Amino acid sequence: MTLTAFMNSELFSLVILPLFIFCIRIVDVSLGTIRVIFISRGMKLLAPVLGFFEVLIWLVAIGQLMSNLTSPIYYIAYAGGFATGTYVGMWIENKLSIGNVIIRIIVKKRSNKLIRALKKSKHGFTFVDARGKTGKVKIILTVTKRQNIDKVIKIVKKFNPRAFYSIEDVRFVNERIKKSDEHEKDYLRLFGLFRR
Repeated sequence: MTLTAFMNSELFSLVILPLFIFCIRIVDVSLGTIRVIFISRGMKLLAPVLGFFEVLIWLVAIGQLMSNLTSPIYYIAYAGGFATGTYVGMWIENKLSIGNVIIRIIVKKRSNKLIRALKKSKHGFTFVDARGKTGKVKIILTVTKRQNIDKVIKIVKKFNPRAFYSIEDVRFVNERIKKSDEHEKDYLRLFGLFRR
């Protein structure tokens, strides 16, 4: 079978071409998702490079779709690739664990053990006394790399399983805590903005 005959076959038009459109849409949308995440993290050099390849691949996908408007299967492949690419992009970003986060922990009781455990694990933090709806609470703030989230949450659950916590992205971190003997007493009072 010649190449021309293969490209005109039902196998090519109903299986190979829709699968090709689906796969390149996954790649270009994944790149787009990661590019947006890089922009939000302030990664000014990587984002344009990903944008170049994202648009290049998108042009190939849209070109194939426009030249083959004969069957709804191409539209389904295009839309399915978009949806799958969004999921794959988020999964990749989660695995890369790029950037820093702030973990805000609110505890009612037994905060001292948790604070000592965070200190022992060398996570910078700040705590403040506050008042919630049901009484006194302590708010503990720590800034850490995304890859350390599970470690911090494990410490929180071990020493205060009923603690409330929230996590949000931090775009920029500008200080590092100095770990010298003279600053040891101040360690608990400093706000831990640092990069590991």
